[in-house]
Amino acid sequence: MRRGVKVAIVGGVFTVMVGGAGYGAFNIVSAVTDDGGSSSLGGSPARRTGPPTAGEIKETSHKFLTAWARNDPDEASHYTNNAESALAAIGGWRDDAFVTRTVLTPGRAAGAKVPFTVRATVTWDGKKRTLKYASSLTVVRGRTTGRALVDWEPSVLHPDLRKGERLVTGEAAAPPIEAVDRDGAVLTAAKYPSLGPVLDQLRAKFGEEAGGSPGVETSIERTDADGSATTTKTLLTLTEGKPGRLRTTISASAQAAAEQAVTKYPKAAVVAVQPQTGGVLAVANHGYGEFNAAFLGKRAPGSTMKIITAAALLDNRVVPSMDGSAPCPDSVLALSQTFHNLTGMAPDDHATLSSSFQRSCNTSFIKLSDDLGADRFAAEATQRFGLGGDDWQSGIESFDGSVPVNGDAQDPAGMIGQGNVQMNPLNMASVTATAITGTFRQPILVPPDYGDRRLATAQGLPAPTVTQLRAMMHATATSSIGTATRAMAGVPGYIGAKTGSAESDGQAVSDSWFTGFRDGVATAAAMVENGGHGGTAAGPVVAAVLKSAR
Repeated sequence: MRRGVKVAIVGGVFTVMVGGAGYGAFNIVSAVTDDGGSSSLGGSPARRTGPPTAGEIKETSHKFLTAWARNDPDEASHYTNNAESALAAIGGWRDDAFVTRTVLTPGRAAGAKVPFTVRATVTWDGKKRTLKYASSLTVVRGRTTGRALVDWEPSVLHPDLRKGERLVTGEAAAPPIEAVDRDGAVLTAAKYPSLGPVLDQLRAKFGEEAGGSPGVETSIERTDADGSATTTKTLLTLTEGKPGRLRTTISASAQAAAEQAVTKYPKAAVVAVQPQTGGVLAVANHGYGEFNAAFLGKRAPGSTMKIITAAALLDNRVVPSMDGSAPCPDSVLALSQTFHNLTGMAPDDHATLSSSFQRSCNTSFIKLSDDLGADRFAAEATQRFGLGGDDWQSGIESFDGSVPVNGDAQDPAGMIGQGNVQMNPLNMASVTATAITGTFRQPILVPPDYGDRRLATAQGLPAPTVTQLRAMMHATATSSIGTATRAMAGVPGYIGAKTGSAESDGQAVSDSWFTGFRDGVATAAAMVENGGHGGTAAGPVVAAVLKSAR
């Protein structure tokens, strides 16, 4: 313990105070063990087994929090199962984040998990600010010593910290930005929570170009593989910088509707795109924390993928037109795997491509998969719809979709959005935009002149294919047999849609997918994890966004 530091423990609060006599000390001589903790060399009781007792949990958490509160990383790390990592992190609390006073208030333990709140005074160049947040720790049994130890993870120090990250205070890596929507309305994370991680990325990439000047901040910093440092999140501002104005393609009205719509489900994501420009009008996530599932998700998109399959069937003349024959049997065998339709769907030997699209008949598309072939299907997705090239430059990180060729039953499964096909709402909103305009316009959040970005390109679709895709999607959203009719009721103008549902990782309830358009205004796509049928959960999310877009 550093000389002149006193620890007061009052009402369960541990706080550091400089000056005065010492309040006690831990006289422990330690040796590193293979469970990352330490062992006392002065004699120890018999090695314990089993989960830590309530008394051990209370004692270990108390000692760890006390040592951390007095900025004693050596002592605090002794009570963890990864002393080396804990030592570096808690040492950085003082030396890198410049925390000069720490107040830790534990809550009631829930089993081995102990919640606590943090009040940290950060001091820089005479300026002081208080950082407040909640975190937790879990006490486990050390594998080698049998001691009760804090299960060390960076998130103990701060819930947003991950491996390879640290807390730092200093001049910000990038100037702040004032992001505005396409009409000049200011966009903030406080008003639009889903934009928090989006704005952080835009600031990191374009803050300097936007013309601002940096302030002093406490932030989370990630060390990349090349050794460079990237700020992932700002936690506290000590000195305000001058923000630069950054134009985005977001529509505040669509963003507000998207934010509200996704909160109705435990895990949901939605993206809206202006089809004439590729500009992203809205991006919202709920239940994913800082992860932008709308842009980075990788999940099977279900029958929304039939938009691409229908285009491939038409472009390759497997079916001459939307009115061509596409029978819908109860089941069909493809590459030794039997495929079925949703329960309750009546077979139709006289079905057309259009009617099978509207009803979302799986067996119709699987039956035609052998004539189409996996290579031509994948080529349609990549060459005409711009997917899978890993070359989109939206302005932030994104996953551009994946349509692999496997040479087994995963290939026909992919044609109905199952198997190894992976998409996210950004991808499917773009697919719909390409389908109804015939032109692939890579989605963007900021104009391409920021960062001098080179946007991805693709062939797009022939006019006859576009006409038929629009007609089939319109019928799906308006006809008596259309699976999207109920969800799209009330959306004004010429509309169209496609529903989907997909199972991932053996889940009991399928993911709900939906993509739709409001002609001349927007396309939108949504995914609700474990939401069931596409029209039930994701459909209302898309409809709400389309109604608000302008």
